[in-house]
Amino acid sequence: MATTISAETWALKNETCKSSIDLQDFLHYSLVPSVAIIIVLSCLEKTWDGRRPINEQWPLLKRRCGTVIPLDFIGAFHNRWSLAFAFGATANKVMILFSEGSLPVQVPQWARAFVILVSAMEVGLSSYPFFACLSTHFQITGAVLGFLYAGSWFAVIVLNTVQCPHGRVVGEYETIVFYWPSLLCLVFLLGRYIHILVKALWVCLRLGLPSEETSFPGIHQIHYVQQVLRKPPKQQPLKSWIQQKVYKWDPYFRFPSRMTCMAGLAIICLYMFVVMEFYVKKRVLHTLNTLEENFEMLVAARNTSGVLASAAELLKEFIDVTEDVWFVTTFTTCLTSVSYVFHILACYRKHMKRLWAGEKQFLPLSSYKLSHSVAAIARYSGWQIAYLLWGYLIIHIVSTVFGVIFVYSFVLLIKHGQGIEMVKSLGTAILTVGIMVGLMVLQIAMATKFFLQPKILLDDKEKPLALDNRKAFHNFNYFFFFYNVLLGLSACLFRLLCSVVVGAWLIARIDRTIMPRGYEAADTGFKTWIGMLLMDHYHTNPTLVCFCHVLVAQSRVRHQQRTPSYHCFSNDADFRVSKKAKIRWQLLYTLLNNPSLSTLRKLK
Repeated sequence: MATTISAETWALKNETCKSSIDLQDFLHYSLVPSVAIIIVLSCLEKTWDGRRPINEQWPLLKRRCGTVIPLDFIGAFHNRWSLAFAFGATANKVMILFSEGSLPVQVPQWARAFVILVSAMEVGLSSYPFFACLSTHFQITGAVLGFLYAGSWFAVIVLNTVQCPHGRVVGEYETIVFYWPSLLCLVFLLGRYIHILVKALWVCLRLGLPSEETSFPGIHQIHYVQQVLRKPPKQQPLKSWIQQKVYKWDPYFRFPSRMTCMAGLAIICLYMFVVMEFYVKKRVLHTLNTLEENFEMLVAARNTSGVLASAAELLKEFIDVTEDVWFVTTFTTCLTSVSYVFHILACYRKHMKRLWAGEKQFLPLSSYKLSHSVAAIARYSGWQIAYLLWGYLIIHIVSTVFGVIFVYSFVLLIKHGQGIEMVKSLGTAILTVGIMVGLMVLQIAMATKFFLQPKILLDDKEKPLALDNRKAFHNFNYFFFFYNVLLGLSACLFRLLCSVVVGAWLIARIDRTIMPRGYEAADTGFKTWIGMLLMDHYHTNPTLVCFCHVLVAQSRVRHQQRTPSYHCFSNDADFRVSKKAKIRWQLLYTLLNNPSLSTLRKLK
């Protein structure tokens, strides 16, 4: 009764509650300051090409009005966690995008894709200042604008949470449950903007050390090339158990900002998805409980104690078992999905290092076009998050089904006093499977012992694939032919079961295909992974980057050498200078730069 009153209370509060600022409306209004911030940063940004039409028509701009880049999806290795928290701050906007009634207008079914695209572009434009203010070279301007913009979003979300903490989806404290990850990320961004502002002001006022500049190539890339060129140690250092079994930190490798942002946003989206799933589970259980109560009322009204009464008990038992199994598998599935996020990062590092070493045999490149890699680098992050969410749901459903089967097969039989019968049935099944497996092992052992010729050398691990006792071998195949037909039926079912289980457990991991060899092209997720790896390999290979850096540095040196050291003396001045004085100054400048020439001069 108390629970019913509490539910009615917060539902009534939610119906009467109306925040002074609606988040969806504020999302539309935020486009105005977002565009203004982009214009300001664009006016400060310089263009690389001075021959652009806008630079020729407006020379007073002094090559300004460049293109603002929110973040580098390929070669950015700095500011990674700040960008990850910036993506986390956009999680609430993603929830607004996919919430009910988010479409601004009623459109036909075929046009919903275009409206969703426009809504997604709106969310991207509204979130643009978070990234642009972190990535801009004008740190003071970017920090001030970013702090004001992030602070406005933080204030609006806090005001909406305080005024309407409850909701219609989860219930009590719904707004807090949904928006606390975004609030935490916004707090980190506010602190980051303050840190950037204070650091930039210290540099301008000469109160601190010079600002850290990102070197090209990166320090870790230079160290990697040095480690490759260095002679490998004769004895590898000892590794701890964590380094051997879990993860080994590599000082010569850094994950790009795209991967860290994907990992952070995936965990936040997974949390919100679990919360939504909890709501769905609660609604489904409420429906099943209502069905159970109505069924019990029907049984009581007819005064029957036979089949209907037992069916009501079985329905109640099924609901309780499903609820308990669902609750347990929620934790195991969450741990599996979170472990997938970190395992994908580890596989990314392993695959990239193999590509850097020149190994491409592990990738099916025969049916892949390199031009698809450009689109793959843009698809990967979003697809990986979507695959993780779908994978969580599929794994949860499959594990729940297997959990219910396990409970009905073992736990309930022991609970109802049928443990002895269960042990007998289990023993019979184990004995049957054991005999079948034993016969398969016997076939292999007999074929190895009697139908293969002896080893050529004593050091050989296996016998050569050369038949011996051919007549006995043909009789052996004939009599086992009929048995293998029946054995193949169960082996086929086992293969199907393994395919379903492995496919369900690996659906969230697009770094590993679930298609058989030769059909990898049908796995679009795995093709996206391959394209992303190749794009990163061609643009962030440390050896290639360092080689290009050496070429550019040598080109600059040759350009300086081709330029005369005393070219500044060739300029005509307004005042008259004698030719003899000019030659003497050039001579002095040459001798200062080349002291060894002094000994070769002709003595007067």
